[in-house]
Amino acid sequence: MNVLIVLYLDFQKAFDKVPHQRLLGKLEALGITGKVSRWIASWLKDRQQQVVLNGHKSTWIYGLSRVPLQGSILGPLLFVIFVNDLDDGVMSRMLKFADDVKLIGQVASEEDVERLRTDLKLLIKWSADWQMLFNIEKCKVLHIGYNNKCSNYFIDHTEIQSSDEETDLRVVVHKTLKVGNKVVKEAYSVFGVINRCFLNKTKDILRWSRSLGVL
Repeated sequence: MNVLIVLYLDFQKAFDKVPHQRLLGKLEALGITGKVSRWIASWLKDRQQQVVLNGHKSTWIYGLSRVPLQGSILGPLLFVIFVNDLDDGVMSRMLKFADDVKLIGQVASEEDVERLRTDLKLLIKWSADWQMLFNIEKCKVLHIGYNNKCSNYFIDHTEIQSSDEETDLRVVVHKTLKVGNKVVKEAYSVFGVINRCFLNKTKDILRWSRSLGVL
């Protein structure tokens, strides 16, 4: 088995921290100008949000740097555009999916470890330059391989905590590379409920139960 490191990095309230003017600057650099740029700026400006709980409403507040996500198609796209250059200059393999970031590198030697640390420093610098800091408490490192020396990695002098397993897009990945799928476990749990509670398991009965929220 190769000796690998997977760094799971997490932004602090990612969609709530995107600076609008910097986002618009990146859009302009990509050639998105004129009416489209002004429309996006208008869409972002002075957006308000309110929380409703048990019929009680909070006061309206303005989202000065928020990219709307819920019910929005454009919001996630704008966020992806904003973080698109995150891996500029990074030598290690890096995977991005929305606000999930993974830095992956082989660490068979001290040179490999230092290269990975250098790449991590580049990401930290990017996060500071673009006002998108990492949530250190949620960042984790997965040491893979029996001969892994489990080197330390830091964000702003704080050590990233190691983990035995991490959930990656609902798939649980263990440091031994044994994979368990939460979706499968949930499906078996539902099947158990069906077997225990339903004598009649026809398709129509199950669909009716689903519509009522029983399953």
